[in-house]
Amino acid sequence: MNTGKKTGIKPIQQVLTGAFVISFSAVWVGVADVPATTSAFYRVFFGAVFLFIAAAFSGELKQIRPKQVLPYSLCGFLFALDLFFWHESILLVGPGLATILGNCQVFIMALCGALFLNEKLTPRFIFSLPIAIFGLLLLIGFNWAELSQSSIKGIIYGLLTALSYALFMLMLRRIQAHKEADLVYSPLLFVSAFCAMFLAVPLFLTDASFAIPTLESFGSLLALGLFSQAVGWIMIATAMPKIPASITGLVLLLQPFLSFLWDVLIFSRLTTLTHWLGVIVTLTAIYLGVSGKQR
Repeated sequence: MNTGKKTGIKPIQQVLTGAFVISFSAVWVGVADVPATTSAFYRVFFGAVFLFIAAAFSGELKQIRPKQVLPYSLCGFLFALDLFFWHESILLVGPGLATILGNCQVFIMALCGALFLNEKLTPRFIFSLPIAIFGLLLLIGFNWAELSQSSIKGIIYGLLTALSYALFMLMLRRIQAHKEADLVYSPLLFVSAFCAMFLAVPLFLTDASFAIPTLESFGSLLALGLFSQAVGWIMIATAMPKIPASITGLVLLLQPFLSFLWDVLIFSRLTTLTHWLGVIVTLTAIYLGVSGKQR
């Protein structure tokens, strides 16, 4: 498939389309109307099925080596934590805020890089931290005493999403740094498969259920697996290396902004001018954090 090697136009369109597709992830979770663990499980289960078909047709399954199983399984475990916390946060505080909180992983990744990988933090990145905190306070509110217990719990889950997502991305980066073949589908396939296995455990051990109550729920979960777990991420993964690095940060902001917009338009989220200002300030800080990191 031609992804635009001659010009930067097609890859940019591809990665923007991928971000647009993934921005509906939280919407599908909200519409599915099932427990958080259930929706997270079916996201990666259906995604793994579609990715298996793509990997089989491309011949990538023949290139997997046994030594890759352990890092993929650890990556799947971290991704399971990320999805569990994020889907819980979506149900408690809504798709928009849950997604923005999760995208604060940018700061955690950079701090981990500075502490454990000898990466340097630039003044621009350090400046972005208080801006992000101020933006989140505008979005959440300065007085936590006025928040309900469910809202506080949802915010905590959103921050745990950022932590687990950052660890997942660091592990994924390590896998790709030692990748021995030009694989597109199979890495995400194995991560998704292991993630589904880990998420199935609490479904067996708790009152949560594998049951999909309605046809609408099934359609939402199928769309979540196909578009959010398979199509969207593959579009981004194959196009991102072909676009200018200066655009990467802006592209990363499209998904959380659109998720918040869908929350307002589809789920009628009550949003004031202060909330919109909080969204803009927080996303600006995330952009500064992304573009302010040194390699």
